[in-house]
Amino acid sequence: MSNNTINIGFGNIALSNRIIAIVSPESAPIKRVIQETREKGKLIDATYGRKTRAVIITDCEYVILSAIQPDTMAQRFDNNNHNIK
Repeated sequence: MSNNTINIGFGNIALSNRIIAIVSPESAPIKRVIQETREKGKLIDATYGRKTRAVIITDCEYVILSAIQPDTMAQRFDNNNHNIK
């Protein structure tokens, strides 16, 4: 895996330099963001039918749903950025 990618679960990979935020899907504002993004056709569901545990917001207006916990995702993100330096 390249240094500028992050494993978002089940063999799916996202570009780490395009990620703005990794958040929990539980709050009403995030649920609205998911719905609005779905309507725009810019939602990527990488959960493989499992419960959404993390919502990844990118700088190009795409939103990615992942079944990996936000804490785990943040840890992978930090480890990835540590390896770049």
